[in-house]
Amino acid sequence: MRTLVLNAGYEPLGVVTDRRALVLVLKGKASMLEADATVPLHGASDTWPRPRVILLSRYIRIPMARMQPVNRRGVLRRDDNVCAYCGAFANTIDHVLPRSRGGADSWENLVACCLKCNNVKGDRTPQEMGWRLRWEPKKPKPQSRFARGFENDLPDWAPYLPEVFASVEQHAPQAIAA
Repeated sequence: MRTLVLNAGYEPLGVVTDRRALVLVLKGKASMLEADATVPLHGASDTWPRPRVILLSRYIRIPMARMQPVNRRGVLRRDDNVCAYCGAFANTIDHVLPRSRGGADSWENLVACCLKCNNVKGDRTPQEMGWRLRWEPKKPKPQSRFARGFENDLPDWAPYLPEVFASVEQHAPQAIAA
């Protein structure tokens, strides 16, 4: 089971196991905001409700410019596993400007791509193929759903997550205006 960890300012920090959350609560480093008493945690001499949401008692400072490393999982998540060229399910990533032509491994040069489009495009640019990107690839905003553990949020967490988190999965990447 997983527990949402909120900073002292009620901003989501991440997700930990329920046992780790209980240890933080028992040590006085956090307080329990939501708990599930139907499936308690058992110790050698006591039983506790299973924490679902905890609030840290001290504020943890997070740098504003938290760099998000570019990786395959992040690009696919940013693009909601939708191919940037045809709109089909994407399971690979593609360099808009191929690496053989100086294309970098950056958020602005990588897009989610289906296997068919990736193989057809090969070592060419979308302009050479006569293709258009469905959206402009951009670096994701800091503190977005790309934080570890928020992929499969629970209903108990909804009141504690900003609207940005709740609406990300409902909307596909924005299309480029024609």
